[in-house]
Amino acid sequence: MSAALVTVGPDTTVAEAATVMGTHHVGSALVMQGDALRGIFTERDVMRAVGSDFDAAHHPVREFMTPDPATAEPSSGLRAALDTMLEGGFRHLPVVYGGRVVGVVSMRDLTASMERG
Repeated sequence: MSAALVTVGPDTTVAEAATVMGTHHVGSALVMQGDALRGIFTERDVMRAVGSDFDAAHHPVREFMTPDPATAEPSSGLRAALDTMLEGGFRHLPVVYGGRVVGVVSMRDLTASMERG
């Protein structure tokens, strides 16, 4: 799990969010409004946005994000997190503890951890 959260606001433009994600070398950004998780914006969303509108780069991420994404708790376990991701068809899962986002786990994180045993 990565505890270094990469976040954007719902009104952040697609271009700004893509730049933030590129700068941090991550495939997703959590869409936060204050301390509340509103959605997740991923590389796939960037591609969907750009492919749907010639001016998409200037649109807010709230138009293309996944709202109210599935989450895991730190105690969920690797297998449960992986199953959630496989069933949902996504590669990034916010981790929530006590109602607050504490990290993000990626498919890469999970498979690496499972390979180590």
